[in-house]
Amino acid sequence: MEELFGALESPLLSYALRLTEATSVAEDCVQEAFMKLQVQFKEVREPKRWLYRTVHNLALNHQRQSRKIIPLDPDSAAAAETADPRPLPDEQIMRSEGIGLVRLTLETLDERSREVIRLKFTENLSYKEISARTGLKTGHVGYLLHHALKSMADELARNGVVP
Repeated sequence: MEELFGALESPLLSYALRLTEATSVAEDCVQEAFMKLQVQFKEVREPKRWLYRTVHNLALNHQRQSRKIIPLDPDSAAAAETADPRPLPDEQIMRSEGIGLVRLTLETLDERSREVIRLKFTENLSYKEISARTGLKTGHVGYLLHHALKSMADELARNGVVP
């Protein structure tokens, strides 16, 4: 699997970038494709072909989802600008509680996972940049991020923060 990742990561990223035109989306598509392959590796006969097809499908799914975002019309945007931009008090409280729970949940993770999350979301680094900084392999960075975020989402769902 590591040899396959080393050989195909860069070409798959280039392919995904041509489809999505966004580096972060391309990286996410490639990471998700490799994670899916890891689960189904024994059943896949032609991993290279399977990875390209999976990246292609993931990129198309992203494009479909992004088309569902509808921009505001100019009239409603103007109305929003004149409204008080501050959230209501109960919204402020809910936001503060949610942020607190996210921070508490983040603290339950091991130090390496917290560092990878910090680098990805605070410093907005790519998987390759995180890999270079931490000494971890790029695929391992994706693996750690996926499992850390899943663990946090499960915990937040148990606490009723997210549906």
